[in-house]
Amino acid sequence: MRKLVAGLVILTFLAVYIVIAATIGSMLVSAPRWLQLVYYAIAGIIWAFPLKPLFTWVNAGASKD
Repeated sequence: MRKLVAGLVILTFLAVYIVIAATIGSMLVSAPRWLQLVYYAIAGIIWAFPLKPLFTWVNAGASKD
């Protein structure tokens, strides 16, 4: 059951995160290339940090399932 809940939370979070990241990215069209590169590098990595507790929770239940 943990995997199902975690999967739904991850999919929902990523869908919202992608929309927000793409919206902000579209505002950077006229920005210098280096700024766009920095933004997309950070946006491409930072999504995992809010999900870390969820991954920990799912893995804690792996030995019990």
